[in-house]
Amino acid sequence: MEIVDLTFKRVRIKLLKPFVISRGSSQYCDSVIVKIITDEGYYGYGEATPSKTVTGETIDSVLITLELFKELLMKEDPLAIEKIHNIMDGTIIGNTAAKAAIDIALYDIKGKIMKSPLYKVLGGFDNKVQTDITVGIGTPKEMAQEAQKRVEQGFKILKIKTGRDAKEDIEAIQLIREAVGNGIELKIDANQGWSVNDTIKVAEAIEECNIEVIEQPLAYWDLEGLAFLRNKINIKIMPDETVHNSHDALKVIKKKAADMINIKLMKSGGLYEAEKINAVAESAGINCMLGCMVETKIALTAAASLVAAKKNIVAADLDSFLYYEEPDFIKGGFERETDVIKLFDKPGLGIEVDL
Repeated sequence: MEIVDLTFKRVRIKLLKPFVISRGSSQYCDSVIVKIITDEGYYGYGEATPSKTVTGETIDSVLITLELFKELLMKEDPLAIEKIHNIMDGTIIGNTAAKAAIDIALYDIKGKIMKSPLYKVLGGFDNKVQTDITVGIGTPKEMAQEAQKRVEQGFKILKIKTGRDAKEDIEAIQLIREAVGNGIELKIDANQGWSVNDTIKVAEAIEECNIEVIEQPLAYWDLEGLAFLRNKINIKIMPDETVHNSHDALKVIKKKAADMINIKLMKSGGLYEAEKINAVAESAGINCMLGCMVETKIALTAAASLVAAKKNIVAADLDSFLYYEEPDFIKGGFERETDVIKLFDKPGLGIEVDL
């Protein structure tokens, strides 16, 4: 079997409202959807959702990189996933969202050939995933109102975006806890927006709020700071932007700078490296979470499949499809029951795309 065609197309989906984090705001889901076709009639879909501030990519750079990969991957065996990653990595450094699109499409093909849903191909621990829902940055009062609304909709885990102003962050967290009560799990994500002193100040002020974890409080490079915080505060620390691949995961573990690790397919270059990150973390006794950019159901189904497949991935932040009206050109993948994503038992991703 060999690859005979690779096509891709940019899609833009307007969000219901701007999504605001410490590094800026988004108004659209901007992605590139990939389709890989084989000589035996199998095909798979993938997706690249780049981030200038996380993966160093733009939609234009993804399109250029995919043109390069198209030339290189013709006639390659789609099941030779390690070889194809070696080709991509040996050709261009980084560009992990573009690589993720290829990777996801290959795993979709693999599932179809095996006549098995992707979550079973990857391990098959479960077929469903509980996701949190993110509360974006606004005024503390607005954030508390949004949190209360999400809880009323049935969500049991909230991720609170912070990192703009420590004083307002404290107020927002306290108001949210007051609004939702003690039965709701709260996480915080500062997206590199705090200093060590900010983090300590916030952690001490919210000690009574029962926060599960603080995600990426410091700049991605500050491993020493993350390690210091783990010994200084009573809230778990979870690196995100710090960890792109299994080598990063090993560095974080050696520095004792993580209680959990946030994996994203767009950072890791897809499922192949994401599995490695989880394996490294699991060997060190560290659980993982699977996060997302503002992605469509294609990448989200791939991510949810990995969460469902692996016992060590105990949390999911796969909520971006709730921020826009679901496009009618992508069908399948999973269904949602409040905060639970239930994967379909169709081969591969179980998704069809009409573009």
